[in-house]
Amino acid sequence: MKVVDIVGARPQFIKLAPILRAVERHNQDYPDHPIQEVLVHTGQHYDYEMSQIFFDELGLKSPDYHLGVGSGTHAPQTGEVLKRTEEVLLKEKPDLVMVYGDTNSTLSGALAAAKLHIPVAHVEAGLRSFNRRMPEEINRVLTDHVSTLLFCPTETAVANLRREGFDHTLNNVKLTPNHLTHLPFNPYRPNMPLVINTGDVMYDAVLQYAELAERRSRVLGELGLESRGYALATVHRAENTDDPERLRAIFRGLGAVVDQDLSVVVPLHPRTRKALSTLPPAADPLSPSLRFIDPVSYLDMLVLERNARVILTDSGGVQKEAFFFRVPCVTLREETEWVETVETGWNVLAGCDPEHIVQATLHARSGEEGIWPYGDGRVAERIVTLMALCFDS
Repeated sequence: MKVVDIVGARPQFIKLAPILRAVERHNQDYPDHPIQEVLVHTGQHYDYEMSQIFFDELGLKSPDYHLGVGSGTHAPQTGEVLKRTEEVLLKEKPDLVMVYGDTNSTLSGALAAAKLHIPVAHVEAGLRSFNRRMPEEINRVLTDHVSTLLFCPTETAVANLRREGFDHTLNNVKLTPNHLTHLPFNPYRPNMPLVINTGDVMYDAVLQYAELAERRSRVLGELGLESRGYALATVHRAENTDDPERLRAIFRGLGAVVDQDLSVVVPLHPRTRKALSTLPPAADPLSPSLRFIDPVSYLDMLVLERNARVILTDSGGVQKEAFFFRVPCVTLREETEWVETVETGWNVLAGCDPEHIVQATLHARSGEEGIWPYGDGRVAERIVTLMALCFDS
């Protein structure tokens, strides 16, 4: 079978890495049932720090197609990815298209495939923040509703899809020595989406790369940081960067944390850097004590997360990685699609209110230890098994 993977942003490169490794293992174990992967990079993230460094560090193969779309507002970017992806799909004629997460590349790839009547598999399906002002929410809802295989990271995601009318689910998928024959039936039915709680593929990635990160990364020494001696903050969501008042309030809060004698390290996303540079003058300038650094590689980010005293972020992926490493998290939003991190006490929603940010950071504590909703670290293997079961000819 032939699968086209469509990625374009750094969180998608991370999700892709375990999938590609699982495909390699599958092809070794089942040479008579190979999976051919065609990798399409849309170019939504395009500079070295946001793109190529991830391919280099994670050992990903070079893209078969690089669409070179670049940045832009939502309509032109989404439309251009849709147009260029269709050209690739018409040429490659795959059996399945895989999309990841909730970016404009995700939605464009899914639409291009669906309109060509090519089945779509959505990795990280079923997430909902229930905030339609977020472009990511629009992307993930629409992608789910044109997808054929919906690979959910949690049972909450499955429940979200059931409420939206998806009723064909496959539970308790177990891996056996002979993966291709362990189910007594092919679970795929044409024109009937299949919902599966596979677990979270980002947990696979953390398990695969955390030890390598500890061996290779020198980021703590280079920045002069001590374990548990700093807070780590990331801000990149459009709902925060595109609203000057929200953005200023968040960085006032981060500055106030520094005033409480806790260093705050901020790897600065290009969108955030540009937004900060264009903030209108105000009576309360941003704190000069914040530690701004350039975007870091995946391995460096894992080390920074693992050794932080507390993490402040509006990123869904960083919220989860904080949970995986058992580091308290403060989310700079009013809601999160990763509700399990909040329900277990590892994550607190602070929004953009400076006082809430400070108090949540200073009082951040460990949550419950016994609950683990994100799978067993064999999620990629499970996804590849299901792909082969459903589409191998």
